[in-house]
Amino acid sequence: MPAAIGTAFDLAVSEAWRFMGRTAPNPAVGCVLLDAHGEVLVIAAHHRAGASHAERLAVEQAHQMGVVERIHTAVVTLEPCNHTGRTPPCTQALLSTPVKMVWIGCADPNPHVQGGGAAFLAERGLAVHWLAQCTNAQAVMNRCRALLAPFASKVVRGRPWITVKQALDSNGSMLPPAGRTTFTSPESLRFAHALRRVTDGVITATGTARADRPDLTVRHVEDHPERRRLLVVCGQQANVPADWLAGRERVFDVRFCPDCAALPDLLAQTEALWLLVEAGPTLLETLRRNALWDDWLTIRQDAQGQDHFSVSTRQDVTPLSLFAEWSRCTQEAACSLV
Repeated sequence: MPAAIGTAFDLAVSEAWRFMGRTAPNPAVGCVLLDAHGEVLVIAAHHRAGASHAERLAVEQAHQMGVVERIHTAVVTLEPCNHTGRTPPCTQALLSTPVKMVWIGCADPNPHVQGGGAAFLAERGLAVHWLAQCTNAQAVMNRCRALLAPFASKVVRGRPWITVKQALDSNGSMLPPAGRTTFTSPESLRFAHALRRVTDGVITATGTARADRPDLTVRHVEDHPERRRLLVVCGQQANVPADWLAGRERVFDVRFCPDCAALPDLLAQTEALWLLVEAGPTLLETLRRNALWDDWLTIRQDAQGQDHFSVSTRQDVTPLSLFAEWSRCTQEAACSLV
């Protein structure tokens, strides 16, 4: 993999990450167009379902900028689609340009649609390269896979990617001091809201609703405009305060799941790709016991009031690795594959 291609992939992933949490049920995808010398012409990403896919948007922007005739290489985090859905095939958008080479981060994992975008382009004379075939592209490919992980979870396993967030004080307790709703630092609070922003909703429990009356919206970072997320409450509707529920129904699509055993089936019926668990120890233990989680973020505050991040993951990549805060986490010994 040439250095310019690696740089282009990093740009494509970063641009797509800006829209993570807004594209469901579609994946977050980035595309960068280069000229024959490796100079970046366009950086684009899919914004939301129903809007142009990353490749088509990149081509549209290239037309607007008057650089279409300079296009030589397309770098895409996901194999270009070769079917007509809400929008025409991305393969056709690329073939409408003088592009000669396509670099692909991940194959399309969706078994429910016609694939073969890479083969279709190769059959028409384009040089198609896969990161998986490069000896020096593992780190870049893992970034593409991390970006795709929530979508891949939904289309392959039938349920969203599930991230558990658990905050603990220096004694291992999840209970904040009297009169406070949290004990973590402002930086950790901002991180928690950034995590809400990139996910498609929250899983909580009736006990948390009664005890904390959590808002669960994105407030400490800028949210996607007009974003209505899913809120799944484990337990009986009768067990939550009516006024709290009314407030949540104004901003969330609220679903109740009286039996946690039915949670996978309920989640399979939604468009959510990535959900965040914010709940108390009872629900967390149930999810752990049933292996109904993909990564587990722990924010532990020490006796000096400093927060330490650790992550356990059941997969070999995690979308959490795309956060800037990941650099803090990976220095912790508790970050491990389990």
